[in-house]
Order: sequence, then C-alpha cells, then structure tokens
Amino acid sequence: MLLLAGCAPGQSLTQIKADQKYSGQYIAQQCEGKDGWSDKAPPASVFGNVYMVGTCGITVLLITSPTGHILIDGATEEAAASIAENIRKLGFNPADVKYLLSSHEHMDHVGGLAELKRITGAQMIARAEAKASLESGQYHSDDPQRGVFPAFPGIKVDQVIKDGETVTLGPLRLRALATPGHSPGGTSWTWQSCKAGKCLQFVYVDSLGAVSADDYRFTDHPEYVSMFRATIEKVAALHPCDVLIAPHNSQSQFLERLSGVKMLVDTNGCKNYANAARDKLDKRLVSEKLK
Repeated sequence: MLLLAGCAPGQSLTQIKADQKYSGQYIAQQCEGKDGWSDKAPPASVFGNVYMVGTCGITVLLITSPTGHILIDGATEEAAASIAENIRKLGFNPADVKYLLSSHEHMDHVGGLAELKRITGAQMIARAEAKASLESGQYHSDDPQRGVFPAFPGIKVDQVIKDGETVTLGPLRLRALATPGHSPGGTSWTWQSCKAGKCLQFVYVDSLGAVSADDYRFTDHPEYVSMFRATIEKVAALHPCDVLIAPHNSQSQFLERLSGVKMLVDTNGCKNYANAARDKLDKRLVSEKLK
C-alpha cells in the first residue's frame, strides 16, 4: 500500500475551533522547559490536514481525511493515552485512524503503538527490515543502540511495504523511503498537504544520528557505515522538501517552527538535515580511530 496526503478536506465546526485553540504558539508555551519523551503536550495544527499529537519531546503526526486517518509514530508506551486524547481534542475519533506507520523501531518512537493499535483498531504498516523488531519489541541484532534501552510492547505488522511504495487511504498518499542507519529498519515518509490552494511537500525524515551503545564502534561495521552514508545522501537529494519534520522535536526545531519563532517552510531543510548528519558521522568515525 502507498500514501500521500492530498488537499485538506472540509472540516467540522468542532475541528475548526480546535485548530484555533491548539495553535503552534500554545504547544510551544505548554512545553517550555520540557522535552521528555513522555511529557504531555497539547495537540497542534501544523498545516492543512497535518497535526502534531505527540509529546513535548517526541513527534507524532496525524494526517486526516474524510475516509480515515493515518498516524506516524507512537512515542513511548506511557504516552499512548495522551496521544489518543490529543486526537480527540482535535475533534477526531481515534477509531477513524486506519493505519499506523513508524520512523524507527526504538522504544521512544514505537513504544506506544501497541496500545494505540488496541485503541484505534488500525493496521500497522512497516518495512520488512523493521517487522521482526516491531513484533518482538526487541532491538535488531545489527542495531547500534541494541542494549541501550529496554524492550517495548510488540505490535503485529499487518502489511509490509517496500522502499518507494505508497500507502493509500482515500485521498491520502504517503510514500515510504527506506532510510536505514539510525536503526536497520529506519523509514521516512513524504506526502503533499494542501490548504486554501497552497500545497506543501512534507518530508518526515527518520533520525540520522550516529549514536550507539558504549561498546559499539561504527568503524568495525564498514557495510553498515556505507548503508548509513547512502541514506544521508538520499535525504540530501530529496526534492521538493518544503516542510522537514524529524522524530525528535528538537532535531528539526519543530516546536519553534510551529510557534512562528522560526519558519515552518524551509526548502533546504532536507539538505541541511543531511549535511549535519554527515558531519556528525564523520566526526564519530574520526573519534573512534583516535581511541
């Protein structure tokens, strides 16, 4: 299946009022001084049919349509209830979420998906490289961060999607991009959202940080490093890339951009994000060789 969010459909009065109440400024105010993975945050309207429903530290996106909705990521197990409540606050019914997607198979981003699947009844869609980890709740044997964080509740993967395929739900079209590196099953998503005749290309890019367990050395895994570099160059070449969003709010300064302190639209966002990741990976490799 494949997806890409189409033009924003007509909203109910309740949803219009929710958009006005739950602004980018409001979530920034409520999260000031807080960036914990499970720290509760209000929802926020991003643009068109795209909403932020995650926590102060973790991005969770809701993409809506009259046919049903798609949720990307689920934050932590502890955050699942607040994510569902945020969906309700926006005037939407969690039962209308039809598909669950994810960025990468770590507990801070997929820990809440099992509970959200129970609440919504939605189907989970993931790449084959993420399937075993998602279903077992255990980190992949090749994951640089294996052993760093505890296991998470496993979630049954109902459909497997390949790189470049699209998840489709009514007018929604989200294209999957294989972006392994931060984790073996890393997946990014791109779609278009429209409002009042203006359309923007959204790119939800997975984390690209070369972080690991203390005893892991990237220099001991040249094939993994090559794969990681290919992902970084893939992200750098993404075009159009009007709105870049990353799994951790801080990675893309998401809350500052929602509040208007910084610009939401940055057509160089993907390139800049990739450039920063490349620099950090290079520095990590150099530091390992010096030890």
